[in-house]
Amino acid sequence: MPVPPSLIAVIGPVEPALLAAWVTHYRAIGIERFLLAFHFPDHVAPERRHEVQAACRQLGIIPSAVSTGPWHEHTNPRLRDALRERAGAGWHLLADSDEFHAYPAPLEDVIAEAERSGTGTAGGLMLDRVAADGALTGWKADDGLDATYPLGGFLTHRLLRGDPRKIVLAHSSVSVASGNHRAEGHRPANQPPVVVHHFKWRDGVRQDVERRAEHSQDGTWQTASPARLAEAQRLLDHLQRHGGRIAVDSPRLNFRPVSLETVPTWWAAEATRLITTWRPSTSGTDQSQPGSMISSPSS
Repeated sequence: MPVPPSLIAVIGPVEPALLAAWVTHYRAIGIERFLLAFHFPDHVAPERRHEVQAACRQLGIIPSAVSTGPWHEHTNPRLRDALRERAGAGWHLLADSDEFHAYPAPLEDVIAEAERSGTGTAGGLMLDRVAADGALTGWKADDGLDATYPLGGFLTHRLLRGDPRKIVLAHSSVSVASGNHRAEGHRPANQPPVVVHHFKWRDGVRQDVERRAEHSQDGTWQTASPARLAEAQRLLDHLQRHGGRIAVDSPRLNFRPVSLETVPTWWAAEATRLITTWRPSTSGTDQSQPGSMISSPSS
């Protein structure tokens, strides 16, 4: 039996219930080793920091690193790469704490296919999960993520104009860009891409995005491209136009009922087409570069 990949993640001040659901999800698909780093921006109260770390330890995971301070564009990749170095040789599964991968086959089979391809990677595509009415609502563990956020669509791609691609598995010899969006020279060959259920659009995300936009604009949080601010502004403009909700009835966003338990029948065709034709926008601040607001402090 091959050794399962180590899961690598940098985590912000998420709610303990999300962290528990995330760990449970990945343990169910065979992950045994979690290498996690926590980063808390200065506005996060000490009580919240302790609460999240305590929840992690209750799950049987000792954080590998804890840091505080501004959430610069380079913060996540530096912490992530230190974790990957600690993980050592082999395969690494890369997932933010609001990203739940749904693989088409057992992990060892997916990795075997990636090894045969010679790319050293397996790729995924974000399927943004939202509430039935588009509200940025909270959730309860008893209800579950699927029931609270039953709709899925390509919000990141179609509204934010961000990079929806994800490197979900990477060999330790492969360098991965900021946000885990790509690996230069190692484009994944797997088709269709792995479903990355993206449970970002929860209670508190609007405040997170407003904070990110403010700090990116005034330079408090350093960024190398205009993408982070531009994507944040697109989301805030959308919410303002739609009464603080995501427009789930928008034909362009095309939200549909989905579940963590099954791959949608339309996924293979639509996701493959999107992943193979996606290109970054090239007009001014529409450039979608690594380090976008997708990997935010609430992730």
